[in-house]
Amino acid sequence: MPFGLKIVPQNNQGLVETLGKYRRSVESGLHLYIPMIQKIRKVSLAMEPLSLPNYSIITKDNADVSASVTLNFHVTDGVKYQYENTDSVESMAQLVRGHLRDIIGRMDLNEALGSTAKINQELALAIGDLTNTYGINVDRINIDELTPSKAIQEAMDKQLTADRERVATIAKAEGEAKSIELTTKAKNDALMATAKAEADATQTRADAEKYRIDTIQSGLSHADEKYFQNQSINAFSDLAKSPTNLVVAPTDNASEFGKLPVIGKLLGEGIKKA
Repeated sequence: MPFGLKIVPQNNQGLVETLGKYRRSVESGLHLYIPMIQKIRKVSLAMEPLSLPNYSIITKDNADVSASVTLNFHVTDGVKYQYENTDSVESMAQLVRGHLRDIIGRMDLNEALGSTAKINQELALAIGDLTNTYGINVDRINIDELTPSKAIQEAMDKQLTADRERVATIAKAEGEAKSIELTTKAKNDALMATAKAEADATQTRADAEKYRIDTIQSGLSHADEKYFQNQSINAFSDLAKSPTNLVVAPTDNASEFGKLPVIGKLLGEGIKKA
């Protein structure tokens, strides 16, 4: 009976079947087989990517989220991969989905959305080595996206908008309160400064007036009779120039008239200032 030739490519494993029954495994290279009786089935051992479509998961607080997962795997046992499972890849995908539902189902929505790295680690540990079951090993697994349902997204957007508006309102109110506080303080400081300036000016004027009066009184206390006589002469001179028809005064106290201009001047200026 003639022999056939079969080439098993690099990084592949050949499974030799005789009359439909697995007989042995062969490595990559050129191999002989008996046509019609034998068959060499090729199984790739290279790493392959797999994308799992979005599917629904319910969180602990009954929120509906859609998960998207990608993973890389390679065949470690061609016999188990090919003969012990009808579809080892789909079986592996179902196992991944089941563990992912279990992990996320124990989390609240906010915790799940912020813990993708943690979920990846727990999922990798849960899957482990699938060689003994499916002849497959998962090299890398990653959750690409966790998306809440449209209704939940709308509710979250409304909540986020409300929180932002609340923060903005509080900030605006605090700013207005601070502005009023600063304005009031500035006005109070200005009033206090004005009042102090006026008080200082009044005190200065009072001190000056007191000094003037004290100076005049001090001068009068040291004035002699000649000074008052001279003032009397000036007083009578002014009386003579006035329209008064008659002035009668005792001659023995005529010197007292010298004090009249000084006293009148003091009284006049006091009345003006008052």
